[in-house]
This record gives sequence, C-alpha cells and structure tokens, in this order.
Amino acid sequence: MDTSKLRGRLTVETLAQLVEDEQIETILTVIPDLYGRLVGKRITSDFFLNDVLKEGIHACDYLLACDMEMEPVRGYAFTNWASGYGDFRLIPDLSTLRLASWLDKTAIVLCDVYNEEEDELVAVAPRTILRQQVERAKSLGYTAMGASELELYVFSESYEEARRKHYHDLHPIGPYVEDYHIFQGTKEEFVIGAIRRHLERSGIPVEFSKGEWGPGQQEINLRYSDFLEMCDRHCLYKHLAKEIAWQNQVAVTFMSKWDERFAGSSMHLHASLWDQAGQALFPGEEPFGPVHSSPLFRWFLGGWMQHIREIFAFYAPYPTSYKRYVAGSFAPTGIAWSYDNRTAGFRVLGHGSSLRLECRAPGADANPYLAFAVTLAAGLDGIKNQIEPPPMFEGDVYEANNLPQVPRSLNEAIAELEQSQWARSILGEAIVEHYLHFFRTEQRKFDEVVTSWERARYFERA
Repeated sequence: MDTSKLRGRLTVETLAQLVEDEQIETILTVIPDLYGRLVGKRITSDFFLNDVLKEGIHACDYLLACDMEMEPVRGYAFTNWASGYGDFRLIPDLSTLRLASWLDKTAIVLCDVYNEEEDELVAVAPRTILRQQVERAKSLGYTAMGASELELYVFSESYEEARRKHYHDLHPIGPYVEDYHIFQGTKEEFVIGAIRRHLERSGIPVEFSKGEWGPGQQEINLRYSDFLEMCDRHCLYKHLAKEIAWQNQVAVTFMSKWDERFAGSSMHLHASLWDQAGQALFPGEEPFGPVHSSPLFRWFLGGWMQHIREIFAFYAPYPTSYKRYVAGSFAPTGIAWSYDNRTAGFRVLGHGSSLRLECRAPGADANPYLAFAVTLAAGLDGIKNQIEPPPMFEGDVYEANNLPQVPRSLNEAIAELEQSQWARSILGEAIVEHYLHFFRTEQRKFDEVVTSWERARYFERA
C-alpha cells in the first residue's frame, strides 16, 4: 500500500530538508517488543541521516527476552546469560518514517530486527513473524487487508497519581456508561481529540472516535490497510495515546479488563483478502448466510475457527486477559459465526467489496503483530485445506450450551498452543517455544503474587 502521500509521512529527502530547516532534531528509532511496546533509541537527526541510514543501530537482544519490568528472563533459547546477551541490529523500515507530531521537533521510524552476524531477520521478533505470514499470502497471490478496533479507558488521575494509589480506587473520567454519548465524549475531547489530531498529523488516518460501553471508555478507529501497515498504526496509536494522556495529566489503560465491574477493552480484528491488483476476493456468487461470497471467504473463516483455540494465547496474552470473557459483556464465550451478531465471536460484516470477517476475541492488550500473524496463518490453512465453517448460528450465543468455548484461562490457552502441531509447523518450533515461554512467564509471575483480593477475603476470616 502506498502511504507516502499521507499527511505526516516522510521521505528521506523530506526529512533531510526538515532537519536543515531545524524543524526536526530527533528521530525515535524503535521496534515493538514481545508486549507490543515501542522500545529503541532517540537518535540525533545528523547521526540518523549520516550513519543510521547506512548501518542501522545496535540494541541488546534481551529486549526480546525480558519481562515488563525489563528483567532478563531465564529459559529463552534465543538469548540468555550463557550467550552473554549480545546485540542485534535495528534497520529502519523507511516506509514507516513519519512525524511524531505530539513531540517537539521529532520524527519516528519503525525498524526490523536483524541478527548481528548473519544479516538475517530475527525470527522471534513480532514484526518478523507477521512479515513471514504476509509473504506466505503474497506468494499465493493474496494481500491481507484489515483493521483493529482498539478500546481504552481514560482516568482522571495522572499515571503518577495512579501509581501512588497503587492503582486502587481510580476514577474513570466519566461517571456512567457512555456508549455513543456525545455530551460525555465532549468532556473527554481534550485528550481523545488530541489523540485523533496527532494520529492524523503523524500519517495515521482516523475514521472516528466514540464513547464505549464503560464509564470513561473510548474507542478510536483507524482506517483499514494491509496487515503490516495496520499493525504499525495500531502500535503507534497505543504509544501516542499514553504520551498524550501523560501530557494532559490524565492516564489511559489498554488492559483488557481493568475492573471486574466494568466492560473489558477489545481489539476487534477485521480481515479480508485482496488480489495484487487491489480487488477484493471475499465477495462471490455463492450464497453464504445472508450474503454472497467466494469459497475463499468460507475457507478462511473455517480455518480461523478451527484453529482459534490453538492461537488464543496470542489474542489474550496475560492471566488478566481472561477476565474479559463474560456472558452478556459483548466479549465472546462460545465459538460461533453469525451475520452482524455481536454475541458471536466471529461476526460477518458488509456486502460486496466491504465483505469481511470480524473476530471479537482479541483484547486491547494483545500484541497486534502476533494477533494478525496467527490470524492470517489460520485463514491460509483454511484455504489450503478447504476447511468449511460450521453452519451459521442464529440467536444469542451466550445462551447456547452446545458450542465449543473460548479458553477461560491463560493456562488453558497455553496447553492448546503447546499441543498444536499445526502451529509448530506453520510458525516454526523455535517461535512457538519462545512465546510459550513468554506466556508461561506471565502466568508464573501472576501465580507468585498474593493479591489484594486474597488479603481482603482471607486476612481476617480464613
């Protein structure tokens, strides 16, 4: 997809001119880590133009083998204390170069991760994993197009205040469920509007924002694109939103469930296949539920549904993620597909060239590169093996007792991935083992902690 003409996107020539005019001084040179966070370095403009463009930059390879506290985690084969935690190289993907308009005189570029010696892409890097599946699709004549609907909560407290309160008794910025509410949205526009504007100014086109089904909960939808571009936009949106919240002395969270009383935050994932000429391939002549589709559409859905339990940990990567899957919450519990039915985990939408699949399983805490990669892998397997989906479900999925269910814990999802020979054959043994270790580490860290809920329940009365 040609994004060079989007406002805020930069060529090297334009960047050089902005540097000469003293409008750009710093280039954030970053990668998404295992969590989907942006990590990297702030590079001076002259050094970027004269050195980084030729050689890339070096960074410690523990960035793809540490936890959220930046603690090196033992047990990864990719890198460890025995190997000495060496360097890898970050090579800028210049198609991602853009203004970071929310920061003063700053640009940002996403990088691909290369081995220091072999000059090959690091296999376990999230962006590499998605690239691999995108290339598989391309070799078959397909371009995967998609979008992510990413929700967040806004709080009256700043991040510093929330930390001082140990993240207890926080106040969402709105006092009531604000789904589609314009008045409450206006009260939050000082931060949500700023996020929208800076996304646009930084070359990330926005469709809309709206109040969501929780107090202080908002959704900002970005324009769809090819899978890799979409994940880059998604990752930048999350990063930008946090920095703009901090600038406005409030906080946002992308936890998929920050409080058991309120709705969770999702990352509804939309997908469709197009040919290399930009023609949508999902529409067709065959009746399929209330729409007409191609066999590709059915088979992609069939593969996605067949493999969803095996790939579910990539949609819900933390123990807390599973608190979101509650009946009557608009998060899926049963594995079924239906047309424009928000109780179904797979929702068919649109007609003609807009015909697409929406999976409502991923949470807002998912790493988009991993979620989109396993989605494409599952869909392509459905096409390869002509996997037919089950009959369309009609009615309330929450009330159905005979449907397969989504995993209800990270341990259950880990077991599904662990046993999946298909995932190992498609993603690669080393990649599956790397991320199994990541998921197990998150579960282990959670299991080691005594929570405030446990103290409140057992301290006096046990």
